[in-house]
Amino acid sequence: MGRETKEMQENQKTSDKMAALSPHISIITLNVNGLNSPIKRHRVAGWIKKQDPTICCLQETHLSSKDKHRLRVKGWKMILQANGKQKKAGVAILISDKVDFKIRQVKRDKEGQYIMIKGTLHQEEITILILHSPNSGTFQ
Repeated sequence: MGRETKEMQENQKTSDKMAALSPHISIITLNVNGLNSPIKRHRVAGWIKKQDPTICCLQETHLSSKDKHRLRVKGWKMILQANGKQKKAGVAILISDKVDFKIRQVKRDKEGQYIMIKGTLHQEEITILILHSPNSGTFQ
């Protein structure tokens, strides 16, 4: 019993050291199926705040390039989007103000199907890709 307790203490020390070196991050992804309704935007923003993730990825925002301002969420100043000209598709990545994220590169398409960002989070290199791949047609 004493040996197991000592091992558990050593494991906890190692775990504590690792946590200090690489802080916890959480990522959520949602297919929101359109954010043109103010009520739905408010509900999604409230849900995101309640979950409090480090990074939030949204698919099918259905926002056009002109609607970028509609995706504001308090506590989330860094919002990167890929939107098409029409109100379909659309993806977004929201990064919490609580973390130190530095963007190095952003790639996105003009149809709003994907966005990829590369940068550093907690001094570690990270790549985040969000892709919306719609059905190309119906089966016959």
